[in-house]
Amino acid sequence: MLNRTKYPKIDRNALCWCGSGRKYKQCHMAFDDKIRLAEMKGREVPAKKLLKKEDDVEGIRASAAINMAVLDEVADQIRIGMSTEEIDRIVYETTTKMGGKPAPLGYEGFPKSVCTSLNDEVCHGIPSPDIILKDGDIINVDVSTIFNGYYSDSSRMFLLGNVDEETKKLVRVAKECVEIGIANTKPWQYLGDMGHAVHQHALDNGYSVVRQIGGHGCGFEFHEDPWVSYVSSPGSGMLMVPGMVFTIEPMVNMGRDEIYEDEKNHWTIYTEDGKPSAQWEVEVLVTENGCEVLCS
Repeated sequence: MLNRTKYPKIDRNALCWCGSGRKYKQCHMAFDDKIRLAEMKGREVPAKKLLKKEDDVEGIRASAAINMAVLDEVADQIRIGMSTEEIDRIVYETTTKMGGKPAPLGYEGFPKSVCTSLNDEVCHGIPSPDIILKDGDIINVDVSTIFNGYYSDSSRMFLLGNVDEETKKLVRVAKECVEIGIANTKPWQYLGDMGHAVHQHALDNGYSVVRQIGGHGCGFEFHEDPWVSYVSSPGSGMLMVPGMVFTIEPMVNMGRDEIYEDEKNHWTIYTEDGKPSAQWEVEVLVTENGCEVLCS
């Protein structure tokens, strides 16, 4: 049944819901009408509670500053011969020293402060003293931070030593997919438009994109609506409107898109065919003109 209550009618002379202090007719009335029209047409629209106000955005930016500083510290220290447990230590110590909390630690039982996904690990790799970085490895380090109640989330790929050219290309194209996602995040278009553009670039380079795992809303919580697919059709998915915050993080596989979950830890996801996977992640805010990258 069509939900007509996400953007209920407000008296045009009442103060706007956004907290600006302006009358509704002078502030968000046209904005709400535009969303309401899409909703009446049966399109998926964001709940008002998901939209971030300016003070919320500032809170996310402050969290993101810590998140990016943590990834910078990992970039400075990562090396061949290091264990992924050492990466976890760097993340925990740097995050807490700056006043933040690692969002993954204890999240639904996750045992560490960061995800470290190596080679054919698609995501959710668990740091361990027994996993040692070797020459030729690629690794995704996925950092998420809580600061003053606001969440930020981003990841980067790192190449260790003599990575073969085919794998280097995979990492490069995965980053290009994120850049294409950013360029196609535009207000009043649909998440499916963005996801389709990302998927097409991966396909054009001979790669696949994981279907079962995608991006997510972020800011008030670690994972919020919407779920963001990168194998979507144009015109599908949720309407993108200013104030939405979500991650762009396609998982690009060198081979097929099939994946499986580690039967022992029930977290780590691998490529079914054993070929490498690469992922970069950014957190973006939809603006009036496009989007702003809040965390990278």
